[in-house]
Amino acid sequence: MAEKKRWLPPMEQAPSPFQLAMMALSLISVVVVLMLTFAKLDTETRRLLLFVDASICTIFISYFFINLFRADDKRHYIRHNWIDLVASIPAIEPLRMARLFQILRVIRLLRMTRSIIVPMMKQRRQATLASLLVALVTLLTFASVLILIVESGEPGSNIHTAEEAIWWALVTISTVGYGDHYPVTTIGHVIGGIVIVCGVSFFGVISGYMASIFIAPDESEKLDTQSEEIRSDLQHALHRMEQNQATLLQEVTELKQQLKQQLKQGKSLE
Repeated sequence: MAEKKRWLPPMEQAPSPFQLAMMALSLISVVVVLMLTFAKLDTETRRLLLFVDASICTIFISYFFINLFRADDKRHYIRHNWIDLVASIPAIEPLRMARLFQILRVIRLLRMTRSIIVPMMKQRRQATLASLLVALVTLLTFASVLILIVESGEPGSNIHTAEEAIWWALVTISTVGYGDHYPVTTIGHVIGGIVIVCGVSFFGVISGYMASIFIAPDESEKLDTQSEEIRSDLQHALHRMEQNQATLLQEVTELKQQLKQQLKQGKSLE
């Protein structure tokens, strides 16, 4: 039984916000792979999904090697997390026959879902960064795919390729609005409006996060300050206990001396 679960990661540590982000990206990746496998897509939409898939896989591989670099026991980390690296192989044409690696992404999703039954979101800054990463990938993916499907082939449309759809999504999310690519259909306008609202909210969160870096104290600084205060209180308490102990010892010594004197006086009177 232990041999079958050897690839599973240790469950002692609480999941981090970035593990939550990787789970969400895994879900998006599985959806993309299923669309590439079973959906009837035109050439440009397929190219766009392949680009999205490769981008998400790049994030997975980067996350794997960052954790590998930070791990104390690298052999142990590779032995328990090799599936993360294997499942991150992008679905590019030379690997089209390697469907097993794409199936492993579903296993990755189930595995990570099992490891975050009780998510721990106490690390606010990491949670913010992880949320921004997931939000950016999700917005770019759905905005570019939807606008390409809606606008491609429409009369007067200027969004026909995967590159143009991604560029439009980036420009719209950032609310720059160069005007070189824009939707011409009603549905495209609705999608653009939703993306603009999401982009404003997205960069509003970024602004708040950047402000918190310079204004709010870091969590580690808070912990250090609290530790110093607790240590100082303990030292004061120990100092008072030592003083009280010395006072008690002195009083006991004085009582002993008084008792000896009274005993001597009693014997002399006899």
